[in-house]
Amino acid sequence: MTTMAWFKRNKKKLDDTSLKYGVGLVSYTEPNGMIAEQFKTIRTNIQFSSVDKQLQSILFTSSEPSEGKSTISNNMAVTWADQGTKVVLVDADLRRPAVHRSFDVSNRMGLTNYLSGNADLSAVVRETMVKDLSVITSGPVPPNPAELLGSKRIENLLSELTAEFDLVIVDAPPVNMVTDAQLLASRIDGTVLVVPQGIADKNGVRRAKQLLETVHANILGTVMNRVTAQKSVGYYGGNYYGGSYYGGYYGTDDKK
Repeated sequence: MTTMAWFKRNKKKLDDTSLKYGVGLVSYTEPNGMIAEQFKTIRTNIQFSSVDKQLQSILFTSSEPSEGKSTISNNMAVTWADQGTKVVLVDADLRRPAVHRSFDVSNRMGLTNYLSGNADLSAVVRETMVKDLSVITSGPVPPNPAELLGSKRIENLLSELTAEFDLVIVDAPPVNMVTDAQLLASRIDGTVLVVPQGIADKNGVRRAKQLLETVHANILGTVMNRVTAQKSVGYYGGNYYGGSYYGGYYGTDDKK
C-alpha cells in the first residue's frame, strides 16, 4: 500500500490537536505531579539502559501517527533539562511538526533552513521558557523531507549539536509511514519507540522494530503511554490531561 493510499484510508483517524496547539508540557506546568514523576522515572531508566556509553543523542518515534511520540519527547526534553542537563530538542517531523507550538516559538527559521544550506546553527537554535532547554523547530515544510534528512548536512548538524549540548533529543516521524525515522535512527545513539496501550497495532509495532533494526538502530526500549489503571493492573494510572492518558511504563522486553 502506498503512503498516499494509507493517508486516504486513515485520514479521519489522525488527531491534529498537536499540530494546532502543540502538546501538553505537563513536566513544565505540573513539575511535582504524578505524571511528571513518571517522566523522571523514564529518564532514569533510559540513563541506566546504556551504562557503557553516555548517550549524547536520543530519538523518539512511534509506529504510526497520533500515538503520542511528540508528547513523550517534548516532556522528556523538559525533564532532562530540569536536572541541569543542557538539552536541545530537534523537531525532525517535517511533515507534521508540533514543537514550535508546544514551546510557543517562531517556526520561520528551523531545521529545513539549516539542512537546505540557507541558515547556520545560530540562526535556528532558540531558547525556551525552560532553563537549559533549547529547540530547533522544523522550519517551513519542504517538498522533500527524506532527501533533507538523509543528506550530509544532518551529520554536520548532529556533530555541531553534540559539541554544544549535553543531550540532543530528536522528535522523529512515525517509522511505518516514511523512511525519515530510519534515516535519523541510524545516526542517533539511541532510539525509543512510543507505544500507546490499546491503540497501537501489535503487528505495526513489530514492523517498526524490524525497520529500525534494518538500519542497525540502537533500540533502547519502549515507552507505553495512555496507560490507565482500568486497562492494566500493575501500571501507574495517569491523570486526564490534554485529551489523553499518559502512563509511565518503560521496558526493553521484546515480548511486550
